[in-house]
Amino acid sequence: MKNKILITLLFLVTTSIFAQEARLMRFPTVFGDKVVFTYAGDLYTVNKAGGIARKLTSDVGYEMFPKFSPNGSQIAFTAQYDGNTEVFVMPADGGTPKRLTYTATLKRDFISDRMGPNNIVMGWTKDGKNIIYRSRAITFNDFCGNLFMISSEGGLPVEIPFSTGGFCSLSPDGSQLAFNRVFREFRTWKYYKGGMADDIRIFDFNTKKITNITNNISQDIIPMWIGNEIYFLSDRDRIMNLFVYDTQSKQTRKVTTYSDYDIKFPSNSNDAIVFEKGGYIYLFDVKTQKAEKIPITIANDMFTGRNTEKDASKNILSVDISPDAERLVIGARGDIFTVPSEAGITRNITQTSGVHERNANWSPDGKSIAYLSDKTGEFEIYIQSQDGSKEAVQLTKNADTYYFDIKWSPDSKNILWNDKKMRLRYVNIETLAVTEVAHSKIWEYSEFDWSPDSKWVTYSNPEDNDFSSIKLYSIDSKKTFDVSDKWYSSYGPSFSLCGKY
Repeated sequence: MKNKILITLLFLVTTSIFAQEARLMRFPTVFGDKVVFTYAGDLYTVNKAGGIARKLTSDVGYEMFPKFSPNGSQIAFTAQYDGNTEVFVMPADGGTPKRLTYTATLKRDFISDRMGPNNIVMGWTKDGKNIIYRSRAITFNDFCGNLFMISSEGGLPVEIPFSTGGFCSLSPDGSQLAFNRVFREFRTWKYYKGGMADDIRIFDFNTKKITNITNNISQDIIPMWIGNEIYFLSDRDRIMNLFVYDTQSKQTRKVTTYSDYDIKFPSNSNDAIVFEKGGYIYLFDVKTQKAEKIPITIANDMFTGRNTEKDASKNILSVDISPDAERLVIGARGDIFTVPSEAGITRNITQTSGVHERNANWSPDGKSIAYLSDKTGEFEIYIQSQDGSKEAVQLTKNADTYYFDIKWSPDSKNILWNDKKMRLRYVNIETLAVTEVAHSKIWEYSEFDWSPDSKWVTYSNPEDNDFSSIKLYSIDSKKTFDVSDKWYSSYGPSFSLCGKY
């Protein structure tokens, strides 16, 4: 191409209503009638009855895991003011944060990392002098972390003598600590059962004895010690709900019975627990044993949601060429564009700022463009006329997993795709019938190709000896044939243009 392709699109977001009930709120904490939480990377405070939340922080970094001091006058939290993710403390009503920790972070220092952020504030000691936090400061293993205490005035941290540690809560007299050993709340291990599923343990500072109070194969996490009871989360009944353990009777009972979304990242005061669920903040009253959603309104300028022009050419994720080589189809910033190879107009054929379209492919007959779109909430396959003149047609429905990539058959009648459930399937664009080519029990399919006559599919098949073999699937007979065996690894199958090889 002689000319540089430049694509711009107006990324439209409706912002006519600036004050609205907030969602995607995280990491709440409570004291008295105050609740503090994270929203869009900043800390906010709101009355526990709800209302308009007031912003406490405004740094470009992320502020998270706030915890009130025992008297409610200060908030300790984890933040990125100076680049690293460190422990800070500030007045509960707002003010200048004071940095307490200085840590090497093994380059895994951000909220989205699967190991979770570093230096997560867990709580305060009962005298309000020290802050307990989890850190990876002394480990080479990103998976492991240790519990430390540091004075709210600053200074050197003191390690709590556990080999590993995670979420924790002190008993009312401070003589015992309920804690988790494993920390995996940022990993995608939902409903996992086994050795890495955590338990709640109690450590006695006087006797040095550790007692496991849950001891089952499910996740039992985030203990919160209130009086003689320890509240915690568990997915023993699949959905993560709130449970409570009585330290005197040694009995455990289920407190909430949600069946839609997991409870996430709860925090407690002496008489209440706050937690996130489905993006909202809920308040659980310990006395009444009832939980209610807190109606919270954010009334900021939301400048990141204002209409703006973006250069989509800086965010190109997929490119395909038309059969006549006159135009390209490009997936960029969640929209599908066609652009001329030499000169002409750029067309945005989707124009859906609230939907993500990706992996666009031009049909071999040049008439249509296929792509993946999450318009329904899950990625499905759509086709649209190449000039955008007709409404898009949805080819697949009821997606039960993530779709990776798509590939037209040379006759432009079928579209082949691979998915996260380790299947290779194709859909007929006229009948919408879906046919399964292969289903692996080993790993996902990533290499596949159509024959020039559209009658065969070849693909690299994952084998149980960690090799891969080449197979052929007949569209007519629906039978599969081996091209290579498992004695050696074969991959990257592709038909010759003549179709003979």
